Amino acid sequence: MADGPLAGVRVLDLTSVVMGPFATQILGDLGAEVITVESRDGDINRTMARAPVRGLSGVALNLLRNKRNVMIDVAHPGGRDALLRIAARCDVFVTNLRPGSLRRLRLDYADLTAVRPDIVYCQASGFPSDGPDADTPAFDDIIQAGSAVPDVMRLAGHAPAMMPTLLADKVSGLVITYAIIAALFHRQRTSAGQRVEVPMADAMRAFMLVEHGGSAIPQPPLGPPGYPRILTPLRATAATADGWIAVQPHRDEHWEHLVRAAGLDDLVGDARLTNRSLWREPGFGYATLRRVLATKTTAQWLAFCLEHGIPAGPATGLDELIAALPETEHPRAGRHKLIPPPVRFSATPASVRLPAPLPGQHTHQVLAEAGLTEAEIAALAEAGVLGTPD
Repeated sequence: MADGPLAGVRVLDLTSVVMGPFATQILGDLGAEVITVESRDGDINRTMARAPVRGLSGVALNLLRNKRNVMIDVAHPGGRDALLRIAARCDVFVTNLRPGSLRRLRLDYADLTAVRPDIVYCQASGFPSDGPDADTPAFDDIIQAGSAVPDVMRLAGHAPAMMPTLLADKVSGLVITYAIIAALFHRQRTSAGQRVEVPMADAMRAFMLVEHGGSAIPQPPLGPPGYPRILTPLRATAATADGWIAVQPHRDEHWEHLVRAAGLDDLVGDARLTNRSLWREPGFGYATLRRVLATKTTAQWLAFCLEHGIPAGPATGLDELIAALPETEHPRAGRHKLIPPPVRFSATPASVRLPAPLPGQHTHQVLAEAGLTEAEIAALAEAGVLGTPD
């Protein structure tokens, strides 16, 4: 039984790929009961990495945990009706289908409130539903490009490139999560549900401009956009005598400690080595930091920085991150690495209670809970509306 902060909340998840499933994974980790609806074609995340068994890739094993899975063709009238019967028992409905698709399927906000008046209905697609691009397909690359990620890379001295991670998908997934929780809090106080919209383009714009709006935010602008300390190409992990490290001096005395330790006493008190100068003209500061850090080993610098209160940490590889994860057992996929929930609650801990399901693993069970009879379920199966695990 779930005992997380969202225990007792039931979520109907009509999302796919990464953005929506990441949001509902978090909701599930926090104790919500998540019922995810998958198409007969299967979700892309099931094949985004090598899989120990068909349909359970290394991505899906964590992304789909704490969920029950049904396979329903919601474009079929019988499948749509079955979905609405499930929705009548749910607190939240979340989808990343575009507005046009939801209208064609008759699964927009009015359709869901007809069966559950107080439902929290979250629609998360690429662009605002009231804009000209409402039905334009959007994937992570498209949203990164449209939210100036490649331009920020250019300003930082690199080729105009995407961040090598599903940045827009995961940022938007986090926004979906907090938006749903906020709407549930509102419902707790007022007994009223509502429609919540999370356009990926808006989520990423807000994310990117926190610091990079910078001097261009005042009107008239006081300078160009972009945060200089972040944009310098010298901002990177630095080589030590035997490895790599990240050090972030953020007080003037940190600079004095570092240059003295490296034997660069002539730089003590240099006006270019201050917190303020690093914000305005970061090139000299980062170049000096590289000179400093090359003089000792990683372990020596970590001990030195700890002693003097200077933020520092070793550079870690992906292999090391994965090696440090705990392991768990999946009933079909066997042992695998578990990405733990990143939030710790003293009274209502997050947890991983259900292993990632196979496609359609819980179709019969969930439909029966929604009140469909054995004859109705059999008829839908006969009509090809339902999917079952291989």
